[in-house]
Amino acid sequence: VLRACNALQILFPEIDCLFGVPQPPEHHPEIDTGLHTIMVLNQATRLSNDPQVRFAALVHDLGKGTTPASELPKHHGHEARSSKLVDALCRRLRIPAQYRQLGKLVARHHLDCHRILKAKPETLLRKLETLDAYRRPVRFEQYLLACEADARGRTGLEDRDYPQAGYFRQALQVSSEVDTKSLQEHGYEGELLGKAIHEVRLKILEDFKNNYSNG
Repeated sequence: VLRACNALQILFPEIDCLFGVPQPPEHHPEIDTGLHTIMVLNQATRLSNDPQVRFAALVHDLGKGTTPASELPKHHGHEARSSKLVDALCRRLRIPAQYRQLGKLVARHHLDCHRILKAKPETLLRKLETLDAYRRPVRFEQYLLACEADARGRTGLEDRDYPQAGYFRQALQVSSEVDTKSLQEHGYEGELLGKAIHEVRLKILEDFKNNYSNG
């Protein structure tokens, strides 16, 4: 409705400029970035009632509106640009910090989730740490929902499975089960304790990846 009455370009120019921007058809059969954005938002409403998840879905690809014309339909580096634009939009409209943080996280790291099944254990652990999943599991779950909405927000792919979310979710669950009390009893403290926890988690994720089955 906002776009139809020419208000979108005034209120949300970062979103309005996405319409008409092409994407690679092999990944985006719908081609148009603006259409993809609306499709992702629609998928987010199917997956969750959480307004933060829906907001993250809406703003996850803002950087594609600033891709140089010479690079289209590819969008190299759009994740970092998207994160910066989400930050600017949220500051301009005084959007609550929780929305801004999740929006920036999804914008910057949604492709990481899409590719996570191929990640080595070291990379898998690094991604969990970068997403602060161990300390903020609720936000991590919101992130997974937004990434699933992105994967499904494409023509003909609306109902496809998204095993990446389950894999990532299980990886967090199993690697969260570290007996820190036992490590402390063995003399690990401070920075050494942090390194020991990291090594234990890495070993757990190595075993997890070797034995994982999404069936």
